[in-house]
Amino acid sequence: MPPSVSPANGHRYSDVLTLVLGSNRKRKLTYIFVATCVLVLFLFAREAYSYADSLAIPHTRIYTPQEVVSDTRLPEMPSAMPPPPIQPVVFSFIMWSEDSAAEGAQLIKTILMYSSGPVDIHVICDDVAESLLRGRLSLVQRPSHHIRVWFRKPSWQAMLDRIEREGAIKTDHSAGLPGLMKLFIHEILPSNVTKSIFVDTDALFISDPTLIWDIFSTLKPSTAIVMGSHPDQQAPEWHYASKICSCVMLLNLEKLRSIRLMDSSIYREMGGVKALSPEAFVAKYGLPGGDGTGRYDNVRLGDQGYWWAIVDYHPDLFEPLSYDFEVTSCLLQTYHAGLGDELISMEEEQKHQIFVKDTPQEGITVLPKLLHFNCLHGTPRYMNWKGWSDPADELTVRWGPALSYHVGYKWIWLNKGRPNNPDQILEMFTVSNVVFADQLAERSNQL
Repeated sequence: MPPSVSPANGHRYSDVLTLVLGSNRKRKLTYIFVATCVLVLFLFAREAYSYADSLAIPHTRIYTPQEVVSDTRLPEMPSAMPPPPIQPVVFSFIMWSEDSAAEGAQLIKTILMYSSGPVDIHVICDDVAESLLRGRLSLVQRPSHHIRVWFRKPSWQAMLDRIEREGAIKTDHSAGLPGLMKLFIHEILPSNVTKSIFVDTDALFISDPTLIWDIFSTLKPSTAIVMGSHPDQQAPEWHYASKICSCVMLLNLEKLRSIRLMDSSIYREMGGVKALSPEAFVAKYGLPGGDGTGRYDNVRLGDQGYWWAIVDYHPDLFEPLSYDFEVTSCLLQTYHAGLGDELISMEEEQKHQIFVKDTPQEGITVLPKLLHFNCLHGTPRYMNWKGWSDPADELTVRWGPALSYHVGYKWIWLNKGRPNNPDQILEMFTVSNVVFADQLAERSNQL
């Protein structure tokens, strides 16, 4: 039997239970009291741990490579400077008639076909040439690069007057008065055009024009004129002017201006820098007219005869141009370079090439980049030369397919740019009544 409980003890035990569990209100208060005690103990323990941790060696976090890359708290690296704008390749042409413009249009087309960057083109021309060129160029609305074309139109009288002010030169060449303007390109183009590639209209590019433009960066500081050099050519009836070819030229226009390449009565009156060319002309051809009072009637090959006198007398101004950019059909039979035999080696190709011995090209394989179809007589447009229809003609065998491809290439195929891209547009400008630089100098001197 269980031990007996005295009434007094039983009564005290019952009172305690009643106190602790006797009502809901008291039970809730008890729970709150216990929870408060536990919370106080937890907070005390955390503070004690933080104090101990502050006395320890500081903790250093090791970042993983991924965290380093993505952590936005790291300092930002400065952004790279944008590349400078690409400078355009600059051309100057003379197209004075519908026929010369029709040829020149094919030349311009190939420039647009192959150029890897922007191009500026300055065409010294008449109204007829401008009209023909505008008609073709208007078909190109989205070129691969920014193209700008200026039609610079001196009047016929202005050109005659400039020759008159020079005082000594004249020509009997078929290119006539406009052909002599090759000697005045530096005076016709504005002073902010400092360099230019000149090419005769009867030519085609078959490579990127930037390649010939880059030659400027390789020249000696004194060089102002680069053109084909053919010291092997012997033509005393032309005063050996065939030793060069002014059909393709790199011209440092800024330097030609500074040395006053061509004379003028205005320059003679102003004084200052003496024109460069008169002394060279006298050294090569004697006094103009024989007694110094007339004009040269013994100069052949038009402007080329005068260029020859200049570079022969001032060799420091001159450097030869690679035959790559003057693959000519006149006299030199394109050095026997041509299409076909695609797997030939450089050494074998060089063995087959002609007219390179005793020239700057000797020992260097001609790698054609510009074709010049000159001396194709009997037609005002080289594209219509009857020899192209003769499958046995050597020039046709070597270059006939290339001509057909480039002439047949549609202008609309040049629309390779993206719509609404300001860097892929073609712009055209007309500058009428061009004033030559000697007249501009006179006006400036009068101010």
